Amino acid sequence: MTLPTVYGMAISGNCYKVQLLLALIDRPYRWVEVDSAHGETRTPEFLARNPVGKVPVLELADGRILTESNAILCYLAEGSRYLPDDHWQRALVLQWLFFEQYSHEPYIAVARFICLMLDPDHPRRGELPRLLERGHQALALLEQHLSTHSYLVGEAPSVADIALFAYTHVAADGGFDLAPYAAIRDWLARVRGEPGFVPLGG
Repeated sequence: MTLPTVYGMAISGNCYKVQLLLALIDRPYRWVEVDSAHGETRTPEFLARNPVGKVPVLELADGRILTESNAILCYLAEGSRYLPDDHWQRALVLQWLFFEQYSHEPYIAVARFICLMLDPDHPRRGELPRLLERGHQALALLEQHLSTHSYLVGEAPSVADIALFAYTHVAADGGFDLAPYAAIRDWLARVRGEPGFVPLGG
């Protein structure tokens, strides 16, 4: 049997989302490491798979290609406990996925990238105060919701939790202190307790 292939970069939270879901649903796959920091997402071979030049990319056994981490999550989670059948709950999952991509990842993930990947004197360091401000706004919204909910949607984890876990649990890499966010820290522990959980880079 030909396995689906994930093209990704191990340090990337967006790629980790896909790895984590595949581990949780116990689905075998093939991993191809792509070093986007050194131009490997800009080669003709990679751009033929994803003209946007980003990871992750999911290539199915029949050659079909899917990009965008949260779209990949929804596809892979179909029929599993991580994507609700109920139309309303599924819409709420999508709501959190859009929140992650528009109000959370652009600040928390970008701050992490700047702190981990760029030189201490890089000009983009000047972006950090704004990124921290907006990132803490996103964390405050998460904290408010999780203070009265065990998971983001319903009574069980979903792809919404997987998507938001990916960069929240490494927010400290970007200078975010999670100590004030007790509900978030409890939620992170619940996600880590899921059977089949694998750590970032694991």
